[in-house]
Amino acid sequence: MFRLIPFFIAVLAVIPLATSSYASESGKRIEIAGPVTAEVIRVIDGDTILVAAKPWPQQTMEVYVRLRGIDAPELKSACSASRNAGQQARAALARLTSDQGEIQLTHISGDKYFGRVVADISFSDGRNPAQEMLSAGYVSPYGGGRKSKTCSSW
Repeated sequence: MFRLIPFFIAVLAVIPLATSSYASESGKRIEIAGPVTAEVIRVIDGDTILVAAKPWPQQTMEVYVRLRGIDAPELKSACSASRNAGQQARAALARLTSDQGEIQLTHISGDKYFGRVVADISFSDGRNPAQEMLSAGYVSPYGGGRKSKTCSSW
């Protein structure tokens, strides 16, 4: 987790250069427009990946990225149906990202959990893995807020 701190420092340092949308005294959310080039290191679950981000030439930092706009079933759910759906979602995201070289992170912002950012992700061919996961039914749309705690069949 401590290796993520340099990434946040790097991101905050380039805010004025990268975007016109950054924190103000009114508490507006900090967002980096990007793009930031990255390579997928591994898939954590159906909506989170670990990447090697390259914010500057010859500078690489590992960071956990949650795909914006989706929510995958939890791998550690008390509900077996949700756990199984979570495993399927993770496998699907792993398949989607397995043959990708560089990816692009855009609209990068902090997540409610320290140590992770939220971003839109696109592959070199323009595909959006979050949209593909939604279309295939592995994940549900997510715009923030509380998630349902019920055991569902996903």
